[in-house]
Amino acid sequence: MFALAVDILSPLVLLIVGGFFMASFLALSEDTLVRVVADFFMPLLIFHALYLSTVEVDAILSLGASVAIVLVLLLGLSAVYAWVSGVDRRGFSLPVLFMNSGFLGIPLMQLWGGDSAMSLIIIYDQVSTIFLFTLGIFMAAGGLSGRSLRGVATSPMLWALVAGFLFRFLGVPLPGPLVDSLGFAGGAAPPVAAFALGASLAHQRVRIDVHILVAVLTRFFAGFAAALVAVWILGLEGETRTVVIVASSLPAAVMSYVLPVRFGSDASHARTVVVLSTFLGFLWIPAVFYLAEVVHL
Repeated sequence: MFALAVDILSPLVLLIVGGFFMASFLALSEDTLVRVVADFFMPLLIFHALYLSTVEVDAILSLGASVAIVLVLLLGLSAVYAWVSGVDRRGFSLPVLFMNSGFLGIPLMQLWGGDSAMSLIIIYDQVSTIFLFTLGIFMAAGGLSGRSLRGVATSPMLWALVAGFLFRFLGVPLPGPLVDSLGFAGGAAPPVAAFALGASLAHQRVRIDVHILVAVLTRFFAGFAAALVAVWILGLEGETRTVVIVASSLPAAVMSYVLPVRFGSDASHARTVVVLSTFLGFLWIPAVFYLAEVVHL
């Protein structure tokens, strides 16, 4: 499992390191890179994934319920910590709530359990994406306000989400070359996002404090505990149980850094949590597979 974690995480680390060194020698704009990811590549990825989705309603309901339970528990826990410690709730909560279930989770589950496990993580990731680009945008934009509503209403990512569902469930036909082009362009979103994250580190001092460590530990251990509660409540067993537990315990999503930058919030905390949790994932991912098998409520 350690070798598997290395195989999956190495491309992400390479892109982060590459972005860091490129930005150290070239004048790369973090804001421009993030806008390219958030307003162009990511909407194409979202629409393409939803348009081609073969998700069944019962699978959406069970895995969707598990995602909702995990996020509610983590949102409550992060809100309590932010209130007690005085740390900014937006910066602390986003990387705690949202895990890298797509860029890491999908190939990870494909290598672990083949197509059946990959189909489960795709559903999990799609539901998580819905929360990320609704709840996550509201959080990044400062909560429920006129500014955040405008930010959500004008977000290409949200409109891609809506369009993807509509085209999928209404059966709207699209030319094959157009669908292929959307998939090709959308596939650049995760790599460019990781590259932008690395570029942002070139001119920022990475400061690891107690809040950073708590966020990383919460992302890992509280994500794992929340998933145990979810699979217990829903009665999930076998491969589905393992997928939910492992997915909920993965390192922080790169988009949890991209969204605050895109909506003008301080992303320094989220940036560091994403990087630190990704590097620690080399050790944590093999451990969580083992824990998923031996720990039961």
